[in-house]
Amino acid sequence: MNTSPSSPPRVDPRRVIAQRAAREVARGQVINLGIGLPTLIPAYLDDPASAWVHSENGIVGAGALARPQDLDSQLIDAGGGYVSVMPGGAIVDSATSFGMIRRGLIDITFLGALQVSAHGDLANWLVPGSLMAGIGGGAELAQKARRVIVTMPHVDKHGRPKIMTRCTLPLTARGRVATIITEHAVFACGEGGLRLVERLGALSVAQIREITEAEFSVAEGAA
Repeated sequence: MNTSPSSPPRVDPRRVIAQRAAREVARGQVINLGIGLPTLIPAYLDDPASAWVHSENGIVGAGALARPQDLDSQLIDAGGGYVSVMPGGAIVDSATSFGMIRRGLIDITFLGALQVSAHGDLANWLVPGSLMAGIGGGAELAQKARRVIVTMPHVDKHGRPKIMTRCTLPLTARGRVATIITEHAVFACGEGGLRLVERLGALSVAQIREITEAEFSVAEGAA
């Protein structure tokens, strides 16, 4: 009989990031969710109906991913996922949807990233040499949303830092990222540089520095 203690269940870093990101959303805000990890955020809102999820392909008030028995081939989000629409939501044309973005009516856009610089530069659309259809709506969201929050793993799949002194990949937007949330930390970034405002998980400040290329200051209470 094996009496050795069982290992604790592994925590999914994507869900750690999404859960922390949900705390940035205030009731009544209009938020846009980038492809991938950001789509997990609504599951962690205290009340999923408290915010309006905007999808740039023409949904205001997108709801949860549709159940298999409720799939509607005409109702997908910008990432191609089958979704539902919240009560009071609307289907709009692309001109209206991008008009909302360009007029600054999106309170927060949550975006994934390949790299983010200490001063808020964002690179999230192209790795040189890879096939890519185009920059998509992320460029306009990054430029026009009232607040840009990046949700991403702290390092890439090769273990290389994604939070950089300067981005080495083609930029999506310059100086627009306000907050970075990874599975290990929450950073504020801008003209004054990078600042660690909260640690998530067990890593010390010194260990976070080891996996972050950019230098950063530490807010009181984050150490």
